[in-house]
Amino acid sequence: MGVSAPTANAEPHAALSASELTHLVQMADAYLQRRADAITAGGSRSRFASAPVAMTAAAAEDLADDLIALQRNGRALEKVSGGYVRAEVTVTPGESTVSGDTATIVATEDARLYYPNPQEGVPAYEEYSLPHTLTFTRSVEGWKLAGDRARVDPSSLQPTTQITHPIGDPGPINEPGPAGEPAPDSQDEGPKEPPSSTELPATGMSSQTAKPTLSASYSYDKMVDYANRYWKDYNGGYRSYGNDCTNFISQAMRAGGWSTTAGSPSSRADNSKWFYASYTWSTSYTWAGAENWYWFAQRHSGRTQRIANIWDMFPSDVAQVDWADPSPDGNINHTMIVTARGGGDLYMTYHSSNTHNKKLSIIRAQTSGASWYAHRT
Repeated sequence: MGVSAPTANAEPHAALSASELTHLVQMADAYLQRRADAITAGGSRSRFASAPVAMTAAAAEDLADDLIALQRNGRALEKVSGGYVRAEVTVTPGESTVSGDTATIVATEDARLYYPNPQEGVPAYEEYSLPHTLTFTRSVEGWKLAGDRARVDPSSLQPTTQITHPIGDPGPINEPGPAGEPAPDSQDEGPKEPPSSTELPATGMSSQTAKPTLSASYSYDKMVDYANRYWKDYNGGYRSYGNDCTNFISQAMRAGGWSTTAGSPSSRADNSKWFYASYTWSTSYTWAGAENWYWFAQRHSGRTQRIANIWDMFPSDVAQVDWADPSPDGNINHTMIVTARGGGDLYMTYHSSNTHNKKLSIIRAQTSGASWYAHRT
């Protein structure tokens, strides 16, 4: 674990000295490291009898409950894919404010969750980057951590260290609208193709190493390179969205050779169009809407082919998921790209929350009961 030096926009206010700011960031680092440790093989077997830092009674109680849930999920993931063996957390502070005896720090948690026995040529760890707003209170005993609000997209897949529901429980993984509620701005396109199977064949993944090619004009390496480069550090040439997963995938496809179609504000709701412009209102829904992207890619453009089983995906292929709530409602919630394949698993990268090289087996365990749609790009 580690603490990055305070950034320029974290200049302390008059009532919060530089040493106090450093101390609070160290407390945040220890707290977030403790959470990440709990999901690992060693951490999942510990009892965590005491809080890692000075905390208010309410915050310590919340942490104790979370650690128990994380331990349970860690044990479940060990059975699914080997889980994680260790965690490294670094906290980078951003803006800090103080009012009386209450201090608030906006900080980014960058974490690496290491896989057991990684094979040569496949990722050794999963990465995620997650902003937090941490609150501290000051008393005669000094500063105490009082609260932590992770800046997560409730409609997307959360980092493994965030509590959603027990691994393997088919309950909702997020907080979407009522089942059956239509996706914003979606057209009635009729029924989708059948979802892709999520069952790993008894013989395991295919030993095939070369990705099937759909078009000689596409560069699959450039799609993957784009995802690896911008999974956390966003490309300033594009705006970001609150739910940014499909915007990110569209950028990767464009980097790999997908050409945009002609379009205008009046045609942005047309799922046969796919274009990016200077403003949201002049950009097609298919660019950043998961449901709309599906229809453009699969039905209108012919740029992708349905993959019958998610385990047949290769790097640069795209997976989309319709979460269980308590059962899929027909509207796609999330889009991600394959960035590596090997060692009996696939590695997925996506925005919201920003995640790099997360094992498909782990995501599959977190999304029990969901419908998956795999696309050959």
